[in-house]
Amino acid sequence: MHELRIGPSLFRWGSQTYLMGVINVTPDSFSGDGLLSDQWWVKRAVEQGIRFAQEGAHILDVGGESTRPGAEAVEAEVELQRVLPVIQGLSREVNLPISIDTYKAEVAAAALDTGAHMVNDVWGLQMDPGMASLCAQRHVPIVVMHNRSRPRNAVQEARLGGRYVGTVYNDLLADIASELQVSINLAKAAGVPDEHIMIDPGIGFGKTVEQNLSLLNQLDTLKALGYPILLGTSNKSFIGYTLDTPPEDRLEGTAATIAVGIVRGADIVRVHQVKEMSRVARMTDAIVRERSPTANL
Repeated sequence: MHELRIGPSLFRWGSQTYLMGVINVTPDSFSGDGLLSDQWWVKRAVEQGIRFAQEGAHILDVGGESTRPGAEAVEAEVELQRVLPVIQGLSREVNLPISIDTYKAEVAAAALDTGAHMVNDVWGLQMDPGMASLCAQRHVPIVVMHNRSRPRNAVQEARLGGRYVGTVYNDLLADIASELQVSINLAKAAGVPDEHIMIDPGIGFGKTVEQNLSLLNQLDTLKALGYPILLGTSNKSFIGYTLDTPPEDRLEGTAATIAVGIVRGADIVRVHQVKEMSRVARMTDAIVRERSPTANL
């Protein structure tokens, strides 16, 4: 069984499903949970992190730039102003690993200096050439995500949000695996050790509703790459378009994707509703991993 220490915690891949709680320090999150709505946003973000820890989160993922289809890019300076006070507060109040959700090496470096323990890069080290070497130099784990997002392929619907259309793959799973391998190779070439690499298939990033459903159902194919898999399906638009539900009404759809994702080999699930998805993960683990139902009690 492979192990990885991230900050204060030891992760034993295969022993259970780990939960990454999402803390969106943005005004425009697709899920409606962005925290930049009033002057108390830092306090509310830290309180959310404390609550997530109590509800069963194993990692807190802090992001300052929305990645929803069609979202505007954010300058590094703005991103830093959003995430650093939150990371500083969380590092004082919560004894959990903190992940910085960014593709900018400048933001990642400052976040690591402030108390973050790992990097979650939605562009898989392919947007900022300095990110791979930063993670190698700092000896921190990195999540590399598959991403074919193109603004021209994003369409918006007022009630259900953005989705991608017209994205063409020759072979969906083979193409994703091949493009993830490019990110893995970038990490390794920079000196990031194998045990510090995690992969994310990028549900919702440059994939149609049908492609997302197919990817989720065949997630186990990516186990052949040999790295822990992080799965982010929570509240995403492919659930909304499948069930005809807006972002605030996707709890049951998210639960279904989490359960199937665990069955198909996910090691970490990135979620907005930690309490509910912790229960889904624990129940699914009890079935498929034969994990004691009282192991987390």
